[in-house]
Amino acid sequence: MALKILKPADEFEAAQFITEARSQGTRLEIRGNGTKRAIGNKVTAEKVISSSAISGIVQYDPAELVMVAKAGTLLSEIDKALAKHKQMHVFEPANYSKLLGTSGKQTIGGIAASNMSGPRRYVSGAARDSLLGVRFVNGHGEVIKNGGQVMKNVTGLDLVKLMGGSWGTLGFLTEVSFKVFPRAETQITLAIHNVSDSEAAKIMASAMATSADVTGAAHAPADIASQLMKAPVKGGITFLRLEGLKETISVRRDRIIKSLEKGLDIEELDARASSTLWKAIRDVLPFADQSETPVWRISVAPMNGPKIATAILGKLDGQVFYDWQGGLVWLRLYDVSDASAQTVRSTIAEYGGYATLIRASETVRASTSVFQPETAAIAALSGRIKEAVDPDNLFNIGKMRT
Repeated sequence: MALKILKPADEFEAAQFITEARSQGTRLEIRGNGTKRAIGNKVTAEKVISSSAISGIVQYDPAELVMVAKAGTLLSEIDKALAKHKQMHVFEPANYSKLLGTSGKQTIGGIAASNMSGPRRYVSGAARDSLLGVRFVNGHGEVIKNGGQVMKNVTGLDLVKLMGGSWGTLGFLTEVSFKVFPRAETQITLAIHNVSDSEAAKIMASAMATSADVTGAAHAPADIASQLMKAPVKGGITFLRLEGLKETISVRRDRIIKSLEKGLDIEELDARASSTLWKAIRDVLPFADQSETPVWRISVAPMNGPKIATAILGKLDGQVFYDWQGGLVWLRLYDVSDASAQTVRSTIAEYGGYATLIRASETVRASTSVFQPETAAIAALSGRIKEAVDPDNLFNIGKMRT
């Protein structure tokens, strides 16, 4: 049976709905437009509360590089406003709609709550690093503003950082403020052909060690590289992106090439081809095949990326590509059994890192911890924070753990 959806028109009505839910012991599933609802474990709830009607840009000061928007504001609306002033989100928010097979448009609240970030994250930070402030309704039905009201149970904690990536488990976001950045004049990408995964890790590390300001570093084995290049290739390709003024890019490009071994097969992609490539990497389009085969997002130390992929794919059939200088491993597996997830978790335990099951069937998600299990100390801290802001356990119960 479909759950009743509450769509408060404003923050005040949201607080009323949540206060009523608390008095009745009604558990709530928090949503924006539901574009990322398929990520996470199944939520236990009697009703849905959506921020989709709490929409609009509240304040935008291009000179100060700051925007304030209500949580239900469409990301496309914000991008349009930023484009008029040649500005952007530096964290390059990803869009997993094609990967997950979902419809609808992303909201800025959903981006903040999921900490959704793209290829530039490893040099510019995640979505939460661009957040300046939040307004949300807690489990008491109180409106909380960052820097305004501080609750005694969470004194000293950064509420902005806590809400970023909390997946709606701590409160109902109603407004976010964030810093924005100038949009680069142009970009190019160096595509280095016939490179193995281990060689790619060294090439990316060498490029990042220069002063060329590389803003994207990724690697794809031949099968994935063929999809990204839209043409068959014989070997893996390492991609290095440069953004900025036309006058500086050629100098920085030469600086990178000089730092690399001689004899490499290097192709330069122009601005249009570069933009298309990085959107495909950002949105994980090589795995967007309308299936429910498990897709893992594994964050690790960059040099460990190929080691982890080799260890897992030595036991399971699948495909892989790398972002964030090798620190982000995108892994698609064809084995949907519990043993498959256990192999990923045991490998992470050996090498270190954080693995999230981004896509899987409901059956797989029901038996697998989607997010990386917390250590005892972190779990205890998370529990205390949850108790402080949502003492009656109203919000997104089960979302981040089985």
